[in-house]
Amino acid sequence: MNIRFAKKKDLPQIVDLCKQHAEYEHSEYNKKDKEKLLYESVFGEFPALKCLVVVRKNIIVGYATYMKQFSTWEASSYIYLDCLFLIEETRGQGLGTILMEKIKECAKIENCNRIQWQTPDFNKKAIRFYQKIGGISKTKERFCMNI
Repeated sequence: MNIRFAKKKDLPQIVDLCKQHAEYEHSEYNKKDKEKLLYESVFGEFPALKCLVVVRKNIIVGYATYMKQFSTWEASSYIYLDCLFLIEETRGQGLGTILMEKIKECAKIENCNRIQWQTPDFNKKAIRFYQKIGGISKTKERFCMNI
């Protein structure tokens, strides 16, 4: 297994994994224009997103995406982990822990001392994993609004 930053050629596989991730979290996913939109977000003129991939035998079997954000309350920057997903057959092999360690390293380089993320309350395996690696749960309701 190899963990590295995504390359442009990885985008079709990442889009497929995003679809699997959405299905795993019982969400809808429309692949239309996703490759183009992710290209702009990761590789465009003003990239907002960093993407790590887990590669096994030239196939991407997992990914993690994150971005630097600012906390008004803390008056400091932090890393927001948007997604962390591994295909079923790779789970339980320590790859999630390795991905989180890599993100911690990146956070330190970005001068951030905190990582934040969320997971659905029904994803008990993810919750146990995050607790095992030292994650602290903060209960909040997440809202969204289409505009």
